[in-house]
Amino acid sequence: MDDEHDGPKIRKEKIIAAKMIRIYCKKKHHEQELCEECRHLNEYVMKRLSSCKFGEEKPACAKCPIHCYKPVYRQKIKGVMRFSGPWMLLYHPLESIKHIPIPEKIKRPLSR
Repeated sequence: MDDEHDGPKIRKEKIIAAKMIRIYCKKKHHEQELCEECRHLNEYVMKRLSSCKFGEEKPACAKCPIHCYKPVYRQKIKGVMRFSGPWMLLYHPLESIKHIPIPEKIKRPLSR
């Protein structure tokens, strides 16, 4: 796999997605480990992220001009994100805050 598809942004996206799927499965399916359905979804998401055409320049999936998920998986992951998002603040607060998109016009360099 080339660096473009395994760079820090893609790795971060994979970690966040896996955590969200884990929370969803634990809360909805009451499983300690991923159930078969959630494991399959997780594998699909990891595969799609690894083959993202945009690599490290990847936009948020919701804002992407190319929807590479099959419609059924797109609906599933949207449901997972909608459900798990609030729980992420409790279970993974730092990742949640870091994952919030900040518009370019309000980003500032951290020079003091």
